[in-house]
Amino acid sequence: MGCSSSTNAYYFLRKSEKVQTLPDAAHPAFKAAVLIQRWYRRYVARLEMRRRCTWRIFQSIEYSCEQDQIKLHNFFSYLMDHFTPSSSKERDFISRMLTEEESYKDTELEKLCDYESVEVPDSYTGPHLSFPLLPDHATALLEAFKQKQQLHAHYVLKLLHETRRHLMQLPNINHVSTCYSEEITVCGDLHGRLDDLFLIFYKNGLPSPEKSYVFNGDFVDRGKQSIEILIILFAFLLVYPKEVHLNRGNHEDHMVNLRYGFTKEVMQKYKVHGKKILKMLQNVFCWLPLATLIDQKVLILHGGVSDVTDLVLLAKIPRHKFVSVLRGKKRKEKSRHMDSKAINGESPVGVDPPRSSSFPGSCLQSELASAASSASRAELSQWVRQMVQEELEKCRKQVGFDETPGDKELTCVSSVTMTESELESCETSESSQEEWKQIVDILWSDPMPQEGCKMNTVRGGGCYFGPDVTEKILQKHSLQFLIRSHECKQEGYEFCHNRKVLTIFSASNYYEIGSNRGAYVKLGPDLIPHFVQYQANKTAHTLTMRQRISRVEESAFRALREKLFAHTSDLICAFKSYDQDGTGTITLSDWATAVESVLHFGLPWRMLRPQLVRGTAGGLLEYRSWLDDLAVEQRSKEHIQSSLLEAIYRNRSNLETIFRIIDSDHSGLISFEEFHQTWKLFSSPMNMELTADGISDLARSLDFNKDGNIDFNEFLEAFRLIEHTHGDDKAPHPAEMAVS
Repeated sequence: MGCSSSTNAYYFLRKSEKVQTLPDAAHPAFKAAVLIQRWYRRYVARLEMRRRCTWRIFQSIEYSCEQDQIKLHNFFSYLMDHFTPSSSKERDFISRMLTEEESYKDTELEKLCDYESVEVPDSYTGPHLSFPLLPDHATALLEAFKQKQQLHAHYVLKLLHETRRHLMQLPNINHVSTCYSEEITVCGDLHGRLDDLFLIFYKNGLPSPEKSYVFNGDFVDRGKQSIEILIILFAFLLVYPKEVHLNRGNHEDHMVNLRYGFTKEVMQKYKVHGKKILKMLQNVFCWLPLATLIDQKVLILHGGVSDVTDLVLLAKIPRHKFVSVLRGKKRKEKSRHMDSKAINGESPVGVDPPRSSSFPGSCLQSELASAASSASRAELSQWVRQMVQEELEKCRKQVGFDETPGDKELTCVSSVTMTESELESCETSESSQEEWKQIVDILWSDPMPQEGCKMNTVRGGGCYFGPDVTEKILQKHSLQFLIRSHECKQEGYEFCHNRKVLTIFSASNYYEIGSNRGAYVKLGPDLIPHFVQYQANKTAHTLTMRQRISRVEESAFRALREKLFAHTSDLICAFKSYDQDGTGTITLSDWATAVESVLHFGLPWRMLRPQLVRGTAGGLLEYRSWLDDLAVEQRSKEHIQSSLLEAIYRNRSNLETIFRIIDSDHSGLISFEEFHQTWKLFSSPMNMELTADGISDLARSLDFNKDGNIDFNEFLEAFRLIEHTHGDDKAPHPAEMAVS
């Protein structure tokens, strides 16, 4: 009996082995399986290649906009340092334009932004706040914003006052411990996407004594609900001051907000009291802490570090003095003082050189330092005066102002000696420069895989830091790893530098619906990171991988075509250099080389060519007809010559930033005189040469209702390059987003 059972078992096992035997390689089923596998792998590889190309396009466009932002404010700084107005009219104009970010004293700020003078009407049906805030107030704000309600300006100003008062008591580097809560949740950039914040709170829970949060900067800009995000975060900060921590990002800067949409958003939502709110926010931003340290082991900061980052020095910096990181307040006050001395006929000695080495005159600082060690005070004073006058004259020629009798008088006072106080001012300036660099590096820098530390030429600000720089910082301060944000990642997070640097990004669908996930990271007492990823947009969940990539790809190429159109003249010159015989055609290889030489995006143009160039004959491209195809008909095109139209497209973001600075009351209206002065001042450095008559004609053509003022919002809308939209839930187009 036992033998029979054993025999049956043996037979069953042999039969099973025969069933499980794979078919021979020559079997048709095997061949079919291999073919399907190969096809699928090629299909996925092509999709991945398209995704990576699309990602590079978006990042190249985003970073080029940030370069423009830095260059524009380098020019502002240069004017502040070296440009002496030739008349009181010029002086008032430049002063109003370049001193908008002045920091107010407490009494002046409270008087300017007095919330008690803003009455709440009986007809107001939105949320009400009373101070000190309670948890119910914060949750009521969440529900109100979900219902698309708006908080009254009275409560916004009161909330900002209380937030500022609390932030002033905080150190530059917050110290947080996991001993007091079960875990700490770290969130990255939100960029005005309120749905992402709602989803984070839904998944992870609201802030509470058991649930601590660190929000790592860039709460505003790009998205359409930045002010709501700030209100919610500030409310929870006041309710749970020990559990909610906010770091400053590079977008918590009012000069950046002028370009990337937050200023415009506030003025649209609070038309009457928007300026007060913006002034108050400007002061709140500069009081935000610069970093957070968890258990003395995990450092959280927005951008990164550099080879000169010093946490000890960073902890001592008077952070509120740097109202705008693009141009520090200390230096601005000094420059304004020197400017007033020059107008009164005194010597404007001691002027700081511009901070960026990419702008003219930046070599002054090193030359001044070397000269100071070997020259006497009198000789140094005369040398400085001569150098400043030379730079002043270069700048005057660059911006097109003619020399006046007042200039000659100023030139005659070159023998004034440098006083003790002025020498001390120079030393103070060097200290201020070091502090400024510390802040800029932690807000603007990015990691790189190579060793070392170098200037971040892609963004135009901060630096690139390698694994060796990270390791040096970690060892010096006994840290385990760094958490930073500042860069959009497809999965919402990414490790680098041997898992010593973690990038966390919480704004999903940043470039386009389906372009990326958002994520946050949770840290317990063991400091092991646990990630949660999400998509805040419902449409993204219904799209297949191919549909998602196609949608994002379409948006990226639309933005890229706009960039190409904006550089039409430069492209024609580049194409002509390859068209020696004047045939009007060039090879596709030359086309790719020429386009890169103009845009400097570092993109694989040969790979992108099928999406950008069509209808080539014999491998040759008729470049003029190709550029004509890029042109998009615009409402104002009939009023403006085509070359000027192209120049406006290319510098539209710069123009928007400049005009919003000039529009001091944020009315959106600019007088003909302001328009003329602005264009004259900035046309030369932006390669937009135009005669006085041409400027007047342009101003009249932009005065659509003929009231003697230019409605700049209408002007901007006239030059939007939008072929079509995908509905109300569409993510902002990179071209419309005038940065991470």
